[in-house]
Order: sequence, then structure tokens, then C-alpha cells
Amino acid sequence: MANHPQVLIAGAGPVGMTMANELARRGIGVRIVDKAPARTDKSKALVLWSRTLELLDDAGYVGPFMKAGMQAHGAQISTGREIVARVSLDTIDSRYPYALMIPQSETERILDELLVARGVTVERPVELASFMDKGGGIEATLRKATGETETVSADWLIGCDGAHSTVRHGLGFTFEGSTMQSDWALADGFIAGLEPKDRIHIYWHRDGILAFFPIVGDRWRVICDLGASQGEGHRADPTLEEIQALLRQRSEADLVITNPYWLACFRINERKVRDYRKGRVFLAGDAAHIHSPAGGQGMNTGMQDAFNLAWKLSLVIQGKARPELLDSYSPERSAVGDRVLRNAGRLTEAAIVRNPIIQGLRNTIVRFATGFPLIQHKIADQLSEMDIGYPDSPLTFQDGIGGSGPKPGERWPQPVPEGPQGARFTAIGPAGAVAALAQNFPRLVVAKPDSGTTLRLVRPDGYVAFADAHADRALAERYLAAIAG
Repeated sequence: MANHPQVLIAGAGPVGMTMANELARRGIGVRIVDKAPARTDKSKALVLWSRTLELLDDAGYVGPFMKAGMQAHGAQISTGREIVARVSLDTIDSRYPYALMIPQSETERILDELLVARGVTVERPVELASFMDKGGGIEATLRKATGETETVSADWLIGCDGAHSTVRHGLGFTFEGSTMQSDWALADGFIAGLEPKDRIHIYWHRDGILAFFPIVGDRWRVICDLGASQGEGHRADPTLEEIQALLRQRSEADLVITNPYWLACFRINERKVRDYRKGRVFLAGDAAHIHSPAGGQGMNTGMQDAFNLAWKLSLVIQGKARPELLDSYSPERSAVGDRVLRNAGRLTEAAIVRNPIIQGLRNTIVRFATGFPLIQHKIADQLSEMDIGYPDSPLTFQDGIGGSGPKPGERWPQPVPEGPQGARFTAIGPAGAVAALAQNFPRLVVAKPDSGTTLRLVRPDGYVAFADAHADRALAERYLAAIAG
């Protein structure tokens, strides 16, 4: 196993450890390495959105995250003198209608502990130095901090190794995009008196944005833009006094920040690869896409990359599905990456406009639009990634007769917890039809009869793959036969 794991994962951040957990809980042999000597101790990615929480719930381990995080129920946008908009997250169509605020250090701790309980230890500091796809498998060279190297043969390689990904470079993929020519400051510390504590507070000041994200108690993340970039690298990290001055200037309130955990300056990169796979090698998370922190969707998008790939790869490795199933990963997740990149960029551009006339127009439009419940609902579902679907996926069956309820490619609203048999499609519909599908495809389908007339197949990640209002079992069998190994 050590010298020939079924899957080698490079990178043990939230995405890599989610990938490892999702594979290991299905009985797949994994090794996961990371060149960092320890998990991060910074808050970094700060939110788990509703769709990610649903997937963690279906996987059976959302509980520790809920205990370690706090719920945020909305956002408030102000100029410092007047409220521009209030956005409620309570309208999210989910069993988790809120943002769970949790430092990335805690997210990594929980995922690491879950991995250890499954018998998998992250190997640190161990770096993926190089690899070669030999067609029938991967040959990789791992390098320890001592300089000692090890050659490992694996069936598959997944690069979850961040924005400077060795795996992406090894594939020769171009990281297309740009760096925004503006500097940003970040602070993570304690601020007393900022209310309500279960809201994100955003100030659209004439001199730039100032945003507060709750962490726990009186601990907050502060982000503000500093204007146009000067020189090649970003500015020096801010002092506490500089952050304090920005708080007073842009919030126009008597807010005091103390005891900072972290002070930093950064620039925003917006980049993405076109393909998430080549041969036996996959990319996920920041190795495939990086974007503005606006919306807080980067880590969530990466973790959902992992949920998408892991069930497919496990079925293929176990011989339950044909290798062609894996061809759906890149088009599905690349389309999502394009969308998240686009939306985050728009949010950032709207927030940093400096022209007073455009600022006034922006504020008027946002104030008017968020007055409509339907628009509030749409904003909440987009932020929480509840509106993500795969309508154009090669896995989405297009020939069934439509009925009421979720269509192929859309999210199924009910939980689809996984049993001890591992990843399987859930057949939902008339009892006779779903029982026959489970009997004919026992390694691929579990039956869940209901009183409806529509026959559906719901993927292990909770998206409708097939739907037919006439419960045409022959159509469903034809769909499954094209997947079954």
C-alpha cells in the first residue's frame, strides 16, 4: 500500500484532506503528502456554505464542523452613515440556511482528525518532486525535508497542491487569468461592540471597502482595499495602528481592534485552467482555480471538486463503473469554476469603484434590487452555491419526459446518505421500478420508493442524473448500462 497506493494526493489543505476522507471512507487506499511541516494556524478561508455543509452531512461528518463554527445569518452593507442593503441568508433553500463561520485552521484540524480515525496520516513535510503518467499508472518521486527521496507507484494522482501546484506545472497546463492591480489588507483580531455578531458587515466608503466577517465571539476578520498597486510585489504587511486608522475612517464608528492573530497584505489573483484532468492525473481546488475572496467561495468550490471526483473515482477503482465516468469531472467542475470566477470578480469590481458618481449609482441600484424578496433569495442561493447544477454534463440524461420537481442536472433537495456499500445512485420513484433497478444493478443502485410517478436516479453527490415522468424503466436501465462496469 505505501509504495503502491491506489490514489496519491499532493496537498493536504481542506481540499486534499476532503478528497482523502471521501476516498478512504469508501475503502480506497490513499497516501496524502504535503510539503508544509504542519497544518495552517491562520484563519484563511473562513466560511463553509450551505451546499458544502449538505455534502458533509450526507458523508456523515458534518457534526464536528457545526460544533467548531458559528452561524452567520446575513450581511449588512453600509456607507458608514446609512444602510445600503441588508441581505438575509435565512431564505437559502437548504437544511443549513446560513453561513458557518469557521477558521481554516479548525477546518483542517477536523479533517485531519477524521483522516487519522480512518487510518490515514498526512505525511509532512513531504513534497511531490515530480511524476510521470505511464498510461497504466503514475510513477512519482517524493522528497522529504532531509533531501531523501522515495519513488512511489500509484494508480491515480490528484493535485490539491494550491496556486503554485507542482502537479499543474507537471501537466504543462496554463493558469490563465490575471492579477488585480490593487492592494488589500487583512487583519484577524478582536473588536468589541460590533453588532449584530451573526452578520457580515460591509462598508462601502468613498475611499474603499471595509468588511468585517465574524469568527467567534468578539473575534473578527477585517478586509479592506488600499487602492492601486505600487510596484511588483504587494505592500508590506500592515501594522495594527494602520488597520485601526482604516476602521475609524471607513466605518465612522468607534471600533477598536486588539490582540491580532494575523496581519497581512495581499493581491487578488483570478486564474483558472481549462481542463481539470489529463490521463490519470486530476486537479482540484486552488491548483485548478483561484479567485477573489469576495463571496468566500474558493475553499467551498474546491471541497466540492473533491466531493464530485471522489465518488466517481471510487466506483471506477472498485470496478463498479466504467473509466469513462471520470470524463464528466472536468467539464462539470470547470463550468462551475468559470462561474465562481466570474461572480467573484463582479462582486469585487462593484465594491472597489472610486468614482463618486458610479458609487452613488451602485448604491441606488443595490438598495432598490435587494428590496425584492426574489432577488434576496437569488443572491443567497448564489452565495451559498445552492444554485449550482450540471445541466450540460455528459452524465445528465436529456431524453426523459419532464415532470414536476428537480430536473436532470439539478440538486435533489433531500439527503442522500451513503450506506456501507459505498457510492451508489439512489433510484427514487414507483416501488416496482426502483426495486427492479436495484436488483438489476445491485452494485450501482439503491432503491428508495416513493408515492410519485416520476422515476429519478440521484447521484451520490445529490444531483439528479436521470428523470422520466412516465417512470420508463427501460430508459433508466439504458442509462445505467452505459455507466456500469
